[in-house]
Amino acid sequence: MKNFATLIGAVATAAVLSGTAFAQDVTLRVHQMLPPQATIPADAIEPWAERVAAESDGRIKFELYPSMQLGGAPPQLFDQAKDGVVDIIWTVLGYTPGRFPKSEVFETPFMVTTGEATSRAFQRYVEEYAMDEFADVHLIAVHAHGPGLFHMKDPVTKLEDLKGKKVRGGSRIINELLVSLGAEPVGMPVPGVPEALSKGVIDGTTIPWEVTTSLKSSELVHNHTGFAGTHGLYTQTFAMVMNKDTYNNLPDDLKAIIDANSGIEVAAEFGRAMDEGDRGGLKVAQDLGNNIITLDEAETARWVEISQPIIDNWIASTPDGQMLYDAAEALVAEETK
Repeated sequence: MKNFATLIGAVATAAVLSGTAFAQDVTLRVHQMLPPQATIPADAIEPWAERVAAESDGRIKFELYPSMQLGGAPPQLFDQAKDGVVDIIWTVLGYTPGRFPKSEVFETPFMVTTGEATSRAFQRYVEEYAMDEFADVHLIAVHAHGPGLFHMKDPVTKLEDLKGKKVRGGSRIINELLVSLGAEPVGMPVPGVPEALSKGVIDGTTIPWEVTTSLKSSELVHNHTGFAGTHGLYTQTFAMVMNKDTYNNLPDDLKAIIDANSGIEVAAEFGRAMDEGDRGGLKVAQDLGNNIITLDEAETARWVEISQPIIDNWIASTPDGQMLYDAAEALVAEETK
């Protein structure tokens, strides 16, 4: 009887321990707006999730929901994480104008170099100057894409070619820039671009090369205009964030795994994926025989000069704007090899 009682006790203890272990397992729902084959979902989010799952020995599991499958519109993604509708989101910060005023400096004209270098700089900048903008969530990483350029129905070989053209812009700063360049901005999340191009709602769009493959925009428009030098016309800013309660309720060892897969190296990883996607997008356009235009230094200088008021306005309208702009510019220079 004593042995039987010991056996029953051991079984009960094992059941309790097993139940405790089971209770510490977690499934996290990840929501974002792009199709699964797009660069960030396929080459950044999915590998990140696989790595975290492996490092947790399968105790952290992920359900990936692309293309807004869980409902809502792209501008609502940040609040979906904040409010606990989902556990993790990836989003474009510029989809909610005015919400991330300090982060917005990275969208100012001719700030971006490469996706990786700018993403490293952006992560460092946010950690030092702008964490208050992410106080309602747990930040995994921020990042940027590589140099943005124009993809147009008609060729843009000089500044005057943009006059009166309806061009999609992805953020407040980019739309202000388009106005200063003589274009008519049309704001929309990037998934709406193909339909808008095919129906003639817009004459072209501002996106980096990497987005063109998932949107198939190089099949819809055949003229692409970039700029001389190491700095691209613009970038957009992105964030991958987690619901605070979801993070706080994790056991410490699982929190440590999330922490080890957050921060500057994740920002760099996402930026590298963007750079690699840029190379792939450019090759598709080249293979199609599209018209790929790089403005020379003299013409690029005209665009730099006419876009300077956008920078000046951002500095003037943002508390400590000059300091923040100078800090961002210096960080990009440090991270650009």
